[in-house]
Amino acid sequence: QVQLVESGGGLVQAGGSLRLSCVASGDIRSTNSMGWYHQAPGKQRELVADITTDGRINYKDSVEGRFTISRDNAKNTLYLEMNNLKPEDTAKYYCHADGIIAGVSPFESWGRGTQVTVSS
Repeated sequence: QVQLVESGGGLVQAGGSLRLSCVASGDIRSTNSMGWYHQAPGKQRELVADITTDGRINYKDSVEGRFTISRDNAKNTLYLEMNNLKPEDTAKYYCHADGIIAGVSPFESWGRGTQVTVSS
């Protein structure tokens, strides 16, 4: 079983910055893609950004140029640097990962989320 634990959310004024972290634990042999999703009240969960083991990155259009995703493969840790935050970025942010655990079994896991609130 793989557990993902997010941290770094909070309340910030528009134009401010936050850095989210997600630590993956468990008997992980390798991760393929790790990513951040967000979900605002009454809306569907959407991809914010994801990154593969070999460094390919994909961003949601509205965050490109403001957010930066990165990962430390040795520490199984994912980051999201969020700059110039806007009120419309307000949402709960979830970490997602998929890969292989010991025994060569695939896994897909979600964290419980961390709240990001941007005031105008």
